[in-house]
Amino acid sequence: MLRFLNRKNRSPSGLLIGLARRWMSAKTTVMSFGDGSQGALGLAASRMSLDCDAYEPTPIPGLPPDVCSLTAGHYHSLAVTSQGQVWAWGRNSESQLGRGQLSPRETWSKPQKVEGLNQVRIQAAFASGVISAAIGDDGTLWVWGKSKRGQLGLGKDVTEAVLPARVESLLGQEIVKVSLGWGHALALTKDGKLFGWGYYADGRLGKIGKLLEASPLDSVAEKVKPASINSNLMVETAEKLVLEAIEKEKEMPVIWEPTLVEELFDVKVVDVACGLDHSLVLCSDGALLSGGSNVYGQLGRVKEDLGLHQVDLRQRPMSIASGLGHSLAICKHMSSESGEDSRSVITWGWNQSSQLGREGPENVPLVVDSLVDEMPISVSGGRVHSLAVTAKQEVWSWGCGRNGRLGLGSSVDEPEPMLVECLGGREVLQAVSGFDHNLVLVAE
Repeated sequence: MLRFLNRKNRSPSGLLIGLARRWMSAKTTVMSFGDGSQGALGLAASRMSLDCDAYEPTPIPGLPPDVCSLTAGHYHSLAVTSQGQVWAWGRNSESQLGRGQLSPRETWSKPQKVEGLNQVRIQAAFASGVISAAIGDDGTLWVWGKSKRGQLGLGKDVTEAVLPARVESLLGQEIVKVSLGWGHALALTKDGKLFGWGYYADGRLGKIGKLLEASPLDSVAEKVKPASINSNLMVETAEKLVLEAIEKEKEMPVIWEPTLVEELFDVKVVDVACGLDHSLVLCSDGALLSGGSNVYGQLGRVKEDLGLHQVDLRQRPMSIASGLGHSLAICKHMSSESGEDSRSVITWGWNQSSQLGREGPENVPLVVDSLVDEMPISVSGGRVHSLAVTAKQEVWSWGCGRNGRLGLGSSVDEPEPMLVECLGGREVLQAVSGFDHNLVLVAE
C-alpha cells in the first residue's frame, strides 16, 4: 500500500515502491494465502467447494505479468499493472469488482480487468469491504461499489456506482493516497491536505463542520467485547443490543462529499490509515493523530475526547497501518548498540488473537520485540492478524492462523512474528492483508 512522506524522512514503504518500480518492465507474480471463502485469493475452486483456503503463498493464475502494486479489501483484491490497468477478484455483492453487473458467485475468484477506466491511466488502487478506489496519473480519484454511508463520495444520496465514477468534488486536487474504513474515507493530496467523507461518528473524520457524535455501537461493544464474554450477558441479549444500535446508526448523518478536515487546515499530512471504525493521521512534524472508536484501545491515547488527537507515542513514526481494531506503526529510533538509525514496529489495540505480536497493555503503543533486528519497511493489518516486510525482502506474520491466513502451512495462532519460510529466495516487493486473506507481490 502506498505511503507518502516528505523527502527528508522518506517512508520505509517508499523502499518497497522503489523496488516495485525497478521491476515495472520485468515479470512479477502475485501470490495469495488465507481464507478463500469470498474468492479473494483468486485461486481455482476445488471440486468440493466454490472456494478454498490456501495455507501457504500460492501463485494466482490469469493475471498480467506486469503487476506493480496490490491492495487487499476486506473480502476482495485489486492489482495495478505498469500499463495503468486495474484487475479485481473476490466478493462482488456490492459491485466492488467493477464488472458492470453483479457477476455469478462462481466467477468471483477469477481475476478480471476493471471496466470503465480506459480513459485514465491508474497509478494506485485502494479498497474497503464494499468500495474500491483508484487514483489516475493525473491525480483524479475514481470509485465504484455500493455504500449506504456515503463512502463513495459522489454526492448526496448516491449509494451505488456499478462502474468507476470520478469524484467530481475533488477535481483540481492531486490525490496521492486514499484509505477506507467500514463507512468512512480519507484522501490525502500531494500538498498535504486531508479530505474526509462518509460516516463520521466518534470523530473518525475529525471535525468537518459537524457536531461530533458517539456511535451507538460503541456502547454495545463495551458490554460485549472479549473481556466480558464470560459474563452473565446472554448471547440473545447481546444480539438484540447490536441490532438496536445498528438501527440507531441508520439515523446518524453522513458527509456525502469530500470535505477538508478542519483541525488540519494548517498541518501538512503525510500518511493516513483507516481501520474498521478508527483513523490514523501522520503529520510532517512526526505527530501521529488518531480518532474514532476506542473500544479496543486502537487510538493509543489516554485522552478520550472525540476527534483527532495525538497518540501517546514516544518514537517518531515513519509509516502507519490499521487492522480491523488494531494499529501499527514503523518508527525510527537510534540503536543503542551501533548508534545508527534503526526501525521498530509499534502496535496497539485489539489483541484477541495476538495480532499485536507482543505482550503488555493493549491500549499502549509498544514495540514488537521479535522484529527489532529485522529492519521492517512495511506493515499491514487484517481482522486478527498482521504482516511485515523487511529490508531483506522477507515476510513475517503473526496473530490468528485460522484458514492459513499466516501462510505458515497450518491453522495455528502465533503470538509473535514468524518468518514465512516458503517465500525464501523470492524477492518480495509488497505484502498486504485483507480481513482474512493476504496478497504478496514477488519479482521473477
